[in-house]
Amino acid sequence: MVKSSTDRSTGDKLPLTPADWEQAALALIAEKGMAALRVEPLARRLGITKGSFYWHFPGRDELLVRAVERWERQDRQHLKLSLSTASAPAERLADFVWRTSRQTLTHRVYAALCASPDHPAIGPVLRRVTERRIKYLAAALEELGLGECPARHRAHLMYSSFVGYLQLQAQGLVPDKDEPEFDSYVQHVIEALIED
Repeated sequence: MVKSSTDRSTGDKLPLTPADWEQAALALIAEKGMAALRVEPLARRLGITKGSFYWHFPGRDELLVRAVERWERQDRQHLKLSLSTASAPAERLADFVWRTSRQTLTHRVYAALCASPDHPAIGPVLRRVTERRIKYLAAALEELGLGECPARHRAHLMYSSFVGYLQLQAQGLVPDKDEPEFDSYVQHVIEALIED
């Protein structure tokens, strides 16, 4: 639960920033889905009155837009860090599979957003994020020696596998990271999708 911070010198609560509301909105979306994002329950979760929300946002829709923009910026930064690594393309792709097979907040947000692809604030963001990720995968596959078209097709296959994995993971139908079969399952995915 995100709470307003406390000024240690005075003991007073510091007001929440728009970023605090945005991050709390993302956590709520990840946990309970888009329908759960409402001002009053979110304020209660933050331990603050809903009136303070309106200092930062005119309404729920504006919070949703800003929260999804924040998620996209964070995703872009994570991808940029992955691209800037000095490791070989096969290692970067294997790392992508390992990272995406662990259920993190950003993956849970993505899965929740995928349930609303036609929403005007969500659809364009999902398309940009997906295209950016597939482009990253295709570039790494081209570095491994695949031609442009085969690399793009393999990238789409890898990404489809990732999206499907998130859905199966949410249903408990694939090994979780804490289960003994997890490592061998992920290694099998890497061998099937990356290594020839």
